[in-house]
Amino acid sequence: MDSTSDITIGQVVKSRAGRDKGRVFLVLEILDDKHVLVVDGDLRKLDKPKKKKVKHLTVYNTVLTELKDKLDNNIKINNAYIRRLLEPFNKSF
Repeated sequence: MDSTSDITIGQVVKSRAGRDKGRVFLVLEILDDKHVLVVDGDLRKLDKPKKKKVKHLTVYNTVLTELKDKLDNNIKINNAYIRRLLEPFNKSF
């Protein structure tokens, strides 16, 4: 499960290692087979996403297709939107 074939843009992930351990993020971009860019709209904003190794992430089955659609169609998104998408996950995980 260390390959990004399991990960898509808009996927909900949780950090397993590092200073941000336990935080919930959204996958913003897939860089290569080992790295992704993640954002949470709070600590990691859209203009400064965090590069994470896939092996340091717990990958959830939830994919927020709404985010993927907006990115695919170049619709502007902001940090408040990311925070709003992640709100239910911060409570449940």
